[in-house]
Amino acid sequence: MHPQEADIYIGLMSGTSLDAIDVAAVSFEPAFVLHASHTTEIPADLKAQIIQLTLPGNDEIDLMGQVHHALGNLFAHSVNQLIEENALPLSRICAIGSHGQTIRHRPELGFTLQIGDASLIAERTGITTVADFRSRDMAAGGQGAPLVPAFHEALFRTTSEDRVLLNIGGMANLTYLPANPTTPIQGFDTGPGNILLDSWIQKHTKHNYDKDGHWAASGTCQPDLLASLLSLPYFAEPPPKSTGREQFNLDWLQSHLDKQTCSYAVEDIQATLLELTALTCCQSILEHISSSEFSLYICGGGSHNTALVKRIAERLQPHKVSSTLELGLPADWVESAAFAWLAYRCLKQESGNLPSVTGAKAPRILGAIYHA
Repeated sequence: MHPQEADIYIGLMSGTSLDAIDVAAVSFEPAFVLHASHTTEIPADLKAQIIQLTLPGNDEIDLMGQVHHALGNLFAHSVNQLIEENALPLSRICAIGSHGQTIRHRPELGFTLQIGDASLIAERTGITTVADFRSRDMAAGGQGAPLVPAFHEALFRTTSEDRVLLNIGGMANLTYLPANPTTPIQGFDTGPGNILLDSWIQKHTKHNYDKDGHWAASGTCQPDLLASLLSLPYFAEPPPKSTGREQFNLDWLQSHLDKQTCSYAVEDIQATLLELTALTCCQSILEHISSSEFSLYICGGGSHNTALVKRIAERLQPHKVSSTLELGLPADWVESAAFAWLAYRCLKQESGNLPSVTGAKAPRILGAIYHA
């Protein structure tokens, strides 16, 4: 084989000295050949930021590393338990799709960060693991989220009816699946799902979540507070858009409480937060979904909040409101099934994103593969 025809591999190195980035293009067969090399100087401001992250005492970075490791082990343990308890044959398991735990989602800054060491998952389970699904979509100009609409399309789209899938997790996101196969899919994060409801009840009671929405139902929605919360520009932004804890958290809620001229009972605040989730979900559907006749199917943990589901159904009358269980997949398992599907797509070298949803410039194969 002539050296010009040999397979080329590119090595990329940035050393501890941070003086430059070295790039080398080499071949190994039929003999080692250095085809090309290049050095790129690291800008001074970026070098200073890197040094800051490497300094001792930066507890946030140390903590991230520890949690990254611990989550990797925990994810692997969960997979191994599933396999053992259900006597699943390892020979039939092709891959694990691990979303990881999001600790930052900042599409406006061009990055998203999920942790949970995929190398450990592959090592502890002996199964090829696919992770880091969001980064490639973001590199292609997308938001990196939501990714589940592509799975929703594959599993739930039909020509018999227009469908809206509403996932109520920490954040809420919707997917519009028009019956007309030529109409593009729509999907985006509507805003808070359970995150504020759970955070508020955890702060004031011993409960981790508001079972069936009983605590919210004991209070009264406060219109002034609701209007203040709804003034956030995010709610009026057109899709594609995605959000996270960086925006919706107790500090954000407290900043609006501080603006009010009166104080509210804690259960009234919970009732207002429930209305905020219901209203922003429903407004997003009614404002952005072109169909006048559609059925709504809810999934995620929020599907168990009876008061929340009831309020959504009231706001969307006369549209049908149901659960994805009716479509054959229990509401609690839609997202985990989605990332198994994304791993399947990655290994088949097929795209996993929907540009009409994330805003990416084109479909992309998503995920990094960690071989068993």
